[in-house]
Amino acid sequence: MPQFPGVYVAVITPMTENSSIDVPRLKDHVNWLIESGVTGIVPTGSCGEYATLDDDERELVLRTVAEATQGRVPFVAGVAAPSTRKVVHWTTVAKSLGAQGVMVLPPISYRPTWEEIYAYYEAVDAVGLPIIIYNNPHDTAVDLTPERLHRLEALPHIAAVKEFSGDVRRITEVKEKTHLEVIAGTDDLLVESMLAGATGWIAGMANIVPEVSVRLYRLVESGQVEEAWTLYRKLLPLLRYDSTPRLVQVIKHGLAQMGRPVGMARAPRLALPEDDRRTVDQVLAGL
Repeated sequence: MPQFPGVYVAVITPMTENSSIDVPRLKDHVNWLIESGVTGIVPTGSCGEYATLDDDERELVLRTVAEATQGRVPFVAGVAAPSTRKVVHWTTVAKSLGAQGVMVLPPISYRPTWEEIYAYYEAVDAVGLPIIIYNNPHDTAVDLTPERLHRLEALPHIAAVKEFSGDVRRITEVKEKTHLEVIAGTDDLLVESMLAGATGWIAGMANIVPEVSVRLYRLVESGQVEEAWTLYRKLLPLLRYDSTPRLVQVIKHGLAQMGRPVGMARAPRLALPEDDRRTVDQVLAGL
């Protein structure tokens, strides 16, 4: 049985006007997502601007999410960091806070050898939490192919892969060559990914439209494919931003338009350009 089925939201980190962590808004946002029917919460990933958080802020976000979920839904911590030591540290923190798993990018700071990749995941595995490997060859120097995943699944806590290569054929191949659960990681390939065998979705744009995202997932899951395609096509202009560098600005702008402001993205990200704001606004108006 899949460990991570359903819609997990790669949650944003709300900021105050002076760009500090807005804890009350983070709690409110997580509560709203849960009340909207999402399956789980994934803090401190790319959508959560983890790379701009100092250690105290990152721990504050994780503790806040742990308190806000309160066992109502699982939370899976994003633990990406420049060193194995730091990734193991954040995995250990997540375990102490009751996380149900961690989402782990490969080494992010350079192009590692295969031996280094394996040793890295072996060190994280030793902490003892279920691991979702995050394959994102666009933003890292590593492509975790099905052959590499097959070798990594020998580690006892490797449970799933969030597939973000953009090649939906990978999902079929991963299912053929491994026993790993496959999680859709690209919002604008959700339907195709599920039809190919993905059983979960770690979603970015679900921050803005959680109820609609859950509905889309359930339509595909229940085999109502025509209805799913109709809804999916309405969402695609928004979902496509998930694979762009502007995803955080899009999410925060979209939430402001929904009457749920969460502040601006941290520098070096700048405000969302006008053309993109119009696109987001049109999709939301159409829903």
